[in-house]
Amino acid sequence: MLAADFDYQLPGSLIAQTPVARGDSRLLTLPRNGPIGHGEIADLPALLESGDLLVVNNTRVIPARLYGRRSGGGRSEILLVEPLRPGQKVEDATEWVCLGRPRKRMRPGTSLRFGDALDADVLDHLEPDRLVVRFSAPPAGQLDRIGHVPLPPYIARADSPEDRERYQTVYAKVPGAVAAPTAGLHFDRRLLERIHSIGVELATITLHVGPGTFRPVTTDDLEDHHMEYERFAIDTEAANAITATRERGGRVVAVGTTVVRALEAAALAQPGGRVVPCAGSTELFIRPGFEFRVVDRLLTNFHLPRSTLLVLVCAFSGRRRVLAAYEQAVAAGYRFYSYGDAMLLDRAAAARSG
Repeated sequence: MLAADFDYQLPGSLIAQTPVARGDSRLLTLPRNGPIGHGEIADLPALLESGDLLVVNNTRVIPARLYGRRSGGGRSEILLVEPLRPGQKVEDATEWVCLGRPRKRMRPGTSLRFGDALDADVLDHLEPDRLVVRFSAPPAGQLDRIGHVPLPPYIARADSPEDRERYQTVYAKVPGAVAAPTAGLHFDRRLLERIHSIGVELATITLHVGPGTFRPVTTDDLEDHHMEYERFAIDTEAANAITATRERGGRVVAVGTTVVRALEAAALAQPGGRVVPCAGSTELFIRPGFEFRVVDRLLTNFHLPRSTLLVLVCAFSGRRRVLAAYEQAVAAGYRFYSYGDAMLLDRAAAARSG
């Protein structure tokens, strides 16, 4: 299948530059059968049923963008991606895999300074565009003071104090993401309480969203595209909740493509597609033809043309139906991307295994 099959036209005016209040987003619904619906995120409890399980991603976005200067003069910019040592906690790490610019001027041996007390040295270049940087102290301890919220490239403004709170889910807990799991940005505490009150359970998993989430498919053929890995963890409580939901005939409702990716990657690794407690990384690229084993419904935002996220959504609910829904969303003036509106999709009948 070609990347061009996942293209669409979007007026720039529909790319949301600022958030609305939590709980105030619009919601487009795409049922398995029947017409596309238009409503509000506040309608979500009425679209769920007792016995359903809502699965959310509790990763926490860190203020990962740092502006500084090189020892030889000139400005530099670093985006912390992940600790160099797998499994090391963010707050303890001094050696980081980063994105940096100007990359050509940040050769191994280049010294950097951020703020008034944080020094760093470039140790190595990794392919295709990463740097290994060693800091004089764990940068996490100073990020709240000198770090900036890593807003997506399509938000054409500098980050603001409001973004510190708004580009974060209300249930964010485990630091490590450089992009928000944006489907969760629609929830406030009151909406979660309303959902719980009708008998819908909540489970949390962790997938640390990386910068690759914004990268379009640049190959003509989807088969030639390579996904960047992202780290995830599913604990015993979440795995048991998914199993119990399956056994009682309830539906697993994923809040965001990151949850879909983590759950389906975990299921692929187990006989019979069960989700068990696990931790690791995934490079899973979900595209049409994929057999979903876990997720029944998906709450997500509207995604970029030719993006792996849009491909995933099309695999879940059918390419033609999803692109037709996007057409309606554009015509109706929905807000797109990270700070935009939401859609609730049912899994297509042919997209389920077992």
